[in-house]
Amino acid sequence: MNKKLLNKTTASFLLFSVLILLISVPAFYYITERLYIEETDETLSLHRDEFLKEELPKINSNDISLWNKYNRNVQIVPSHIVSKDTIFDKIYFDELENENEPYRELNSPIVIKGQPYTYVGRINLIEKEDLIISIALLFLVVIIILLLGILLITKVLSKKLWAPFYDTLNQIQGFEIDKNKKPNFMHTDVEEFNRLNKSLDRLIEKNTDIYNNQREFVENAAHELQTPLALFQTKIDTLFQLDVTKEQSEVLSSLNKDVSRLNRLNKNLLLLSKIENENYLDKQPIVINEYLKKHLDFFTEQAKAKNLNIVIEYTEKLKIKGNPSLTEVLINNLFLNAIRHNIKNGEISIIITSESITFLNTGQETSLIVDKLFNRFSKVNPSSQGNGLGMAIIKKITEISHWKIDYAFENNLHCFTVKF
Repeated sequence: MNKKLLNKTTASFLLFSVLILLISVPAFYYITERLYIEETDETLSLHRDEFLKEELPKINSNDISLWNKYNRNVQIVPSHIVSKDTIFDKIYFDELENENEPYRELNSPIVIKGQPYTYVGRINLIEKEDLIISIALLFLVVIIILLLGILLITKVLSKKLWAPFYDTLNQIQGFEIDKNKKPNFMHTDVEEFNRLNKSLDRLIEKNTDIYNNQREFVENAAHELQTPLALFQTKIDTLFQLDVTKEQSEVLSSLNKDVSRLNRLNKNLLLLSKIENENYLDKQPIVINEYLKKHLDFFTEQAKAKNLNIVIEYTEKLKIKGNPSLTEVLINNLFLNAIRHNIKNGEISIIITSESITFLNTGQETSLIVDKLFNRFSKVNPSSQGNGLGMAIIKKITEISHWKIDYAFENNLHCFTVKF
């Protein structure tokens, strides 16, 4: 599934931010905890040094029990528990809180009146944990607010910044070279977008000129060919009236077929040119059912050579609004296409609904190439007598009339559906 460029960059930025957040919060908690432990150890050492300097010289053996009674976090224990200063974590039951709580404890060997004792100083760490958690949560909230703010600002600024690009993209998507409506790109102070717009302007202008020149050339050539082809056809008809040999008659028949093909090609090119020049803008109400009924005998006659079975299915009238000439060409081309590319003893089914008409016919046992089907001079069978413009004309008529044509290959039947 494709994603917008802005969404992809924002998603990458968000992913990076979340990753940094997931790493930084535990790291922040760990570093803060280590700093607090170091600070606690330093405080314990400071209290011990202060005790050794200020209190120890004044204490007698008889004062130790009284000292321990009134000093909750500093105790004097008989004999040496440790041989040197030792700091560690220890759990004590707090009677005031009625629960076990973690402490940081310092044990130091001391001597009172020549007797060995141990100085035990401790600091409750529960406050440390609460403090660190509070700081970590505060840090997390600040980071989240910062990220959301950055994302919001980025989205707003990016939307404004990329507005010219999306405007250019929308105009290019809606641009049709045969409509003579040149895009008018939004002005922007972004150098890259300006370069893009200028390049597109030059490209559109150049291709529009080429397209107009080609269209004018085809139209002029088709007009100029009408007279020579008519004269050529007349001379061939005249030669048919003369007393000619069998070999000459075969040559004339071959020439007559080629001239007929050239005449059809010339008429189709003129028709395409007129459609592109929008010479068929007038529209009238048309009932497709009545047109088919009126011309069914003609199509049945055309289908006799291949002994085709024609079936028309409809339960309601198909009423449309379109140009009568173009609609006639559309139906004729679809019907003749179903006949021309059919097989002997094949079938043609025509299904009419209130919104569409569908031609189904037997033919080659593989699907047609959809990408090339409606291209000019594209032929399914190179040896076909057609000129390769029938499907292109059908496509052009549906486009100019704002209809839609679809092709499908189902159950060994070629299916062309025009939705009105």
